[in-house]
Amino acid sequence: KRSESGMIVEPITLPPDATLAEAEELMARFKISGVPITDERHRLVGILTNRDLRFETDYDRLIAEVMTSDGLVTAKAGTTLEQAQVVLGKHRIEKLPIVDDDFQLIGLITVKDIEKKIQYPNAAKDERGRLLVAAAVGVGSGVDDRVAALVERDVDVLVVDTAHGHSQDVIEMVSKIKANYSVEVVAGNVATAEATRALIDAGADGVKVGIGPGSICT
Repeated sequence: KRSESGMIVEPITLPPDATLAEAEELMARFKISGVPITDERHRLVGILTNRDLRFETDYDRLIAEVMTSDGLVTAKAGTTLEQAQVVLGKHRIEKLPIVDDDFQLIGLITVKDIEKKIQYPNAAKDERGRLLVAAAVGVGSGVDDRVAALVERDVDVLVVDTAHGHSQDVIEMVSKIKANYSVEVVAGNVATAEATRALIDAGADGVKVGIGPGSICT
């Protein structure tokens, strides 16, 4: 969900007393070109980008010594991608921090998010501009924890995915998920009308039809 967003919620941040080495490692690990800098109250105090690091040789220096802190360009909650595009273009920047009235960081809009929207206008997105994501779950041990973790991360669809979907375990799993979470569920695999009806009656929003020819599937 975080790989593409209208606005990145809970963006990765660093404190001003972190080192440039820590910043470089973080940016390389998450493949990002910059990071907002926040204080202990999560208020935005600066931003550090690749441009700030380009000619640095002493990576033991603190971020506070190098980050851009004066004249920060920000926007308020509710800013649309279209409005953000105008601001980014006007100031020739690639990242637009979103702050509340106390200057606490609540999100980040990047030029990449806007470029992706232009390049893929028909991409399946949720109401917050994030990619729609489905995740498979089984019926074995540990599945309850997996389901809970996926729902917590805002998964859009859970797929109860088994080789033979017309079984009591699958039916019970579909019923359990629908009883405990407000998430869409697809279940399968099945090959008969009877099996399809059983999964629908259990609460499935969609059914995967088609069973492979292997002995495990049949």
